[in-house]
Amino acid sequence: MTLLDPKSWLLLRSGASDSAHNMALDEALLETASTFGRPVLRFYAWSEPAASFGYFQKYAEVEQMTHLHPLIRRPTGGGLVPHDTDWTYSVAFPTNDPWYALKAVESYHRIHEWIQAAFARLNIATELAPCCRKALPGQCFVGYEKSDLLWHSQKIAGAAQRRTRHGLLIQGSIQPPPIKVARTDWEQAMCDVAQLERGIHWQEFNATATFNDRVAELVQKTYSQSAYNRRR
Repeated sequence: MTLLDPKSWLLLRSGASDSAHNMALDEALLETASTFGRPVLRFYAWSEPAASFGYFQKYAEVEQMTHLHPLIRRPTGGGLVPHDTDWTYSVAFPTNDPWYALKAVESYHRIHEWIQAAFARLNIATELAPCCRKALPGQCFVGYEKSDLLWHSQKIAGAAQRRTRHGLLIQGSIQPPPIKVARTDWEQAMCDVAQLERGIHWQEFNATATFNDRVAELVQKTYSQSAYNRRR
């Protein structure tokens, strides 16, 4: 099976936003994945230091794990992820895309293969973790799991997923290695790997007014609400 399927994908470089907007936009991409009919790759950043945590985690436990605030509940699973120096991305797949049919472990492996290939284009050697080494439960970047991306045995990439009747959402974080590499170069390498090696044709994502309205609604009624983020 190839890393990516040769077809047209949408690309969204949304820049830096606050935590509520970042999570709302990703959830809106998941909800509308089948409407767009093509995968959407999004690169984004955080306008202030924050931390996201998995949909099923308990807020009181997460709060003890980090000094970063705000704390925002993701629409995907996984553990606590600091967003102070990381690079974040998401990919939303419609139900008719072959990636949607993959098992979770296969999808996880494939997304990190892609990131590994991007780092290789930047002459940075990484490896996929062959097994697990967990140090502290609930924290995404303490220890590692099978198929996490490692640099000198240190985890630098992790991801979480959510599959619904609308599509599949992958949210990922890159904790860049302590060497000189620009975020923009890595983003371009991701696009180049997909285009040059896997046949992906990139088109700009143009949000509709309806889509933007849904993002705003999710910000206001869900992700900016303390009751939502503290619901467990």
